[in-house]
Amino acid sequence: MAFKWLTQPTADLSLHLPEPVADDRRSFIQAPSSNLDRISQFTVEVFSFLLFFFSLSTGMAMFSHPAALMLLFITCRNIQRCITLNVDPPENLRLFDPGHLGHLEMTWSPPASLTNVTHCLKLYQLEYFNSYTNSWTVIRTPGRSYSAQFDLMKDVEVRVYTVLRGLCTNGTTLMSSHYAEVVQKPSNTGLKNTRVKDFNCVFYNMENMECSWRSQKAKKAISKQHLYFWHAKMERAEECPKYFNTTGGLRRGCNLTEKQLPDFTDINFCINGSIPGKIRPTFFSLQIQNHVKPAKTKTLDLREIHDAQLLFKWVPPPGNVPVHCLEWQVEAGPQGPYGKEKKSLITEQTSLTLEVSHGSRSTCAKVRSRLHKYCVDKSIWSEWSDLKCHLVMEEPEGNHN
Repeated sequence: MAFKWLTQPTADLSLHLPEPVADDRRSFIQAPSSNLDRISQFTVEVFSFLLFFFSLSTGMAMFSHPAALMLLFITCRNIQRCITLNVDPPENLRLFDPGHLGHLEMTWSPPASLTNVTHCLKLYQLEYFNSYTNSWTVIRTPGRSYSAQFDLMKDVEVRVYTVLRGLCTNGTTLMSSHYAEVVQKPSNTGLKNTRVKDFNCVFYNMENMECSWRSQKAKKAISKQHLYFWHAKMERAEECPKYFNTTGGLRRGCNLTEKQLPDFTDINFCINGSIPGKIRPTFFSLQIQNHVKPAKTKTLDLREIHDAQLLFKWVPPPGNVPVHCLEWQVEAGPQGPYGKEKKSLITEQTSLTLEVSHGSRSTCAKVRSRLHKYCVDKSIWSEWSDLKCHLVMEEPEGNHN
């Protein structure tokens, strides 16, 4: 599996903005129509002054010169046309759920009032609330559709504005002062307190993928639970291929090892019930590279290299985890009464020199690993290795100088 650097350049298509505090939550965007009015008014005043000055300098009445009249007429008509051009919001804004467990499609139509407007680029400013980041995402696009990921257990809020730019606006960008909006409430079907909790997925050594959860109802199940998953390379959602159960027969997890799930791709999950209306559906979304738990390190070596110095070495465990993405945590220190002197450190190397504490007879070390931040957003520590110890041999009493 090829890992990508998190610092790679990304498309500058969208902006993630914090939620504004105003009631309409759009105080950070203002339609430029008021500025345009002031600019247009100023242009008319300047042009009128120039014509008046021209008439005084030539000794002619301002309106007796045909060329001046024609120029004034053309300028005023263009300015008036720009001032009176109203930009309406898009129409027929709709949300469509294709069954992708939270990945929704949004479509809209251009306003009818702009049907005959030519020589202008029509853009649309899409804003939707991203509940995963608790912020608004803003995108400008010439298209009439867009798809994005939403948490269906929370409100889905989408707004779209019309944006014009080009000859019809004299090169000025105009945006509609109003917007088309859709707010979709989460489904409340099912009994209260029936959503699963503590959903968690672990990608063991990038070989075995398991997801687990707990039911809020500890008593006998009112409906059998089903897990479905989907990602962008699938045509439709599929059900878990292999469940594992509790001792009471309740489903508590799913093994997805036989499914080839892509990394750096949103994987959507939904857990619902076999009896409609009994269990409220629960939705989750994650990327599997952020849930990798490396295997336990088993090959260790601890040997003396100098007086009061030990070399601790280990071999990365076999598997699909790329070694260059691993970082290691080492704990080492003396055993016995000096055991409180243990130290811990993080390294990207697979060897470490340890100092032997004065008076200690045995020094021990252990190590564990995880994927570092340059390969993934987050990771899970592996289990600690077994302790590797080195016994310091005491010199015979007669050998002391």
